[in-house]
Amino acid sequence: MSTTSQSNLIRSLGLGYVIVFIVANIIGSGVYKKVAPMSDQLNSSGWVLIAWVLGGLVTLFGALSNAEIAGMLADTGGEYSYFKKIYNRFMSFMFGWANFSVIQTAAISSLAYVFAQSLQSIVHIPPILPHLAEASIGGVFYPFADLSTKLMAVGLIILLSIINTKSIRSGANLSNIILWLVYLGLAVIVIFGLTSKQSDITQSFDFSTPADKPITISALFTAMLAAFWAYQGWSSIGFIGGEVKDANKNIPKGIAIGVVLVIAIYLIVNITYMSILPIDALKGVHAAGNQVAAIEVIKAFWGSGGVMFISVLILVTTLGCTHATIYGSARPYYAMAKEGLFFSFMSKLNESHVPANVVWIQCLWACLLVFSGSFDQLTDMVIFAVFIFYGATAAGVFILRRKMPDAHRPYKVWGYPFVPAIFILFCIGLLINTIITQPREAILGMLLILSGVPLYWWFSRKKGARS
Repeated sequence: MSTTSQSNLIRSLGLGYVIVFIVANIIGSGVYKKVAPMSDQLNSSGWVLIAWVLGGLVTLFGALSNAEIAGMLADTGGEYSYFKKIYNRFMSFMFGWANFSVIQTAAISSLAYVFAQSLQSIVHIPPILPHLAEASIGGVFYPFADLSTKLMAVGLIILLSIINTKSIRSGANLSNIILWLVYLGLAVIVIFGLTSKQSDITQSFDFSTPADKPITISALFTAMLAAFWAYQGWSSIGFIGGEVKDANKNIPKGIAIGVVLVIAIYLIVNITYMSILPIDALKGVHAAGNQVAAIEVIKAFWGSGGVMFISVLILVTTLGCTHATIYGSARPYYAMAKEGLFFSFMSKLNESHVPANVVWIQCLWACLLVFSGSFDQLTDMVIFAVFIFYGATAAGVFILRRKMPDAHRPYKVWGYPFVPAIFILFCIGLLINTIITQPREAILGMLLILSGVPLYWWFSRKKGARS
């Protein structure tokens, strides 16, 4: 019979849950919303599908590169643990701080926000303090805008944080239940959509574009950026490496299987969308600003009665993704605290062997971020920040093959050196493009990350004094 101490995490999660965790972390709001802005950029259903495929392939290249390192260095903390061995303690701290300050917490906030918006469409709550909606901080942050929705988002974050402080298994079981509900809901959309009278599957593969709006590399790149929010979340499995059985084998397998599964799901669902609504209709959804493409598709073949179904499905999906993100993202801060690079009280496990203090600190900051901006502002900051570290992880494949050539590698990245090299180049291109096209989000994201520099100095000095 195995035993554990209060200081050790329990390795109780197998390959099946690794796949579930990855898929649940990825599938969120993007599968319902992003086809509209992508259609607006590309003016062609066929090219929208290509953008989804290319975005998925880039994601897979990053995931496969990550899988080699995860197989070698599997442990709780994900890239936090990896960077310490690839680079140094400072780099690992900066990753952990970036996750806390913007990457994971802003992702939690934005997903909870979409959940609350969907809930509002079912159970309308009157505006709260509408006269303060235009009040701002520096003309950048509008904390009272859409306040009722923001308060519901905060409520969801708190509720899921409570669940995730109870036990590892309770969190895992919830992810399983939600994911199967999401599968069922998306299957209903696909089956009834493709078999409806309104469906014309040939228009999903139309590559023609208006003469005055030809396909450009810039437009394709921008459309792929929209897809990346939908693919975001695959690397979070590394955060719970210390809780995965036979992690060196199960994490690489789970990453590859999970990402390929998501690519297939996204393609089938988006083919369904574009078989129902022509490209001009999807562009109109984007122009409206406050519409969700999936809802308009359901309306087309089920009428207004289908709105309730799709709203509930979006609720379930974003609930699952928010839960999975809260569940996994707290682990790097636990690893940091154990090493004296975060507040000491965050290194404690509760009676269920869960880092509850970490979960609650993460909850507090995520709730504050809900009030900081819009959904798009939050997601843009997330994508910018996360690709800095995605690129650094892929570079680690080259570094470790040179530093540790004889180390056991349960999985070696397919297509080496081209796959990680292509992914690194893409990361650089994305960062440059974001700085040029969305400077505010890039600057805010970078400032939040760099705020960790003085904190690293403080924690390091404090740790040295104790030694």
